[in-house]
Amino acid sequence: MPPSEQAGAVLHVDLDALAGNYRCLRRAAAGATCAAVVKADGYGLGAAEIAGTLWAAGCRDYFVAHAFEGAALRAALPDATIYVLHGAMPGAEAGLPLHGLIPVLNSLGQVDAWAGLARARGGLDAVLQIDTGMNRVGLPPAEVAALRDDPARLDGIRVRYVISHLACAEDAGGAMNAEQLAAFRKLKAELPAAPASLANSSGIFLGPDYHFDLVRPGVALYGVNPTPGRPNPMAEVVRLEGRILQLREIDRPQTVGYGAAYQAAGPRRIATVPVGYADGYLRCLGNQAYACIGGVRVQVAGRVSMDLITLDVTDAPPSALRVGAPVDLIGGGVPIDEVAAWAGTIGYELLTGLGHRYHRSFHRGGA
Repeated sequence: MPPSEQAGAVLHVDLDALAGNYRCLRRAAAGATCAAVVKADGYGLGAAEIAGTLWAAGCRDYFVAHAFEGAALRAALPDATIYVLHGAMPGAEAGLPLHGLIPVLNSLGQVDAWAGLARARGGLDAVLQIDTGMNRVGLPPAEVAALRDDPARLDGIRVRYVISHLACAEDAGGAMNAEQLAAFRKLKAELPAAPASLANSSGIFLGPDYHFDLVRPGVALYGVNPTPGRPNPMAEVVRLEGRILQLREIDRPQTVGYGAAYQAAGPRRIATVPVGYADGYLRCLGNQAYACIGGVRVQVAGRVSMDLITLDVTDAPPSALRVGAPVDLIGGGVPIDEVAAWAGTIGYELLTGLGHRYHRSFHRGGA
């Protein structure tokens, strides 16, 4: 991580807001255990800092995608329960118990490999994931039936949870939610009795029928709205603050940036900020997105390049325009969900794509 004085931007992470979001989600889960998904390095923010804050807020169960993520997290949280969503790659099963990791088993092949290791070790914990219609990972109905008809294949495995994943939870009125809920109940009944988990961030807000014993929020922890179309119940966690590198005056017919994609219609003031698509500020935001300077929104002028963006700051307060002055690029005056909409994507992609050239500032209480 670069020192703050050398970085082109500072990524502020409000740990108090993160903890508050966790407590909000736990309350909304109506008595279910509330886990936290901290895969992809804590959604791009720093898994160790994120998970440590959540531990202090009362979280004890964590989900990562890969075993190596779980091993790194174990070093930060020696007493946490850590689940690996991808399970183990063939031949890599023995590495999980070394770090106290619990695999999510997604296929009969994973079940058989883990059961063999479990019997040799005198028993091991695991989670069974069933596919209720997403067709991505998880035991499809035919494989669930195979386990139902031959339960000895699970010998040695202590099933912690049976889980599935919602495909359309952010669409509260979508028919697929109810279809998946019904499929989950049906398929779960064919497996050994165990606690259940179905709800992701948006699924928590579908109501108690979706909560079961454990909920698994991810992106909502980090401030992205889990209820699109309604007010965001989450507090803002992330603010990307760029700094003005250079200011210039232009006039018609001058242009800005690659492809001359922005042309001045008259006298304009342009600010250059050293953030670009190499830093996760997406190229498609050119001529689409807005930043905020001195409380005033200003538009991205021209294309986003690898290391730089240019802003039309003509209407910004002159007192806010100087080299080194702060510019909110994500968060602050430009909520992350708005930036994602301008890019035609979702907050997940923006968060997980934030680059490593930012100085990351973890703080509490606005300090």
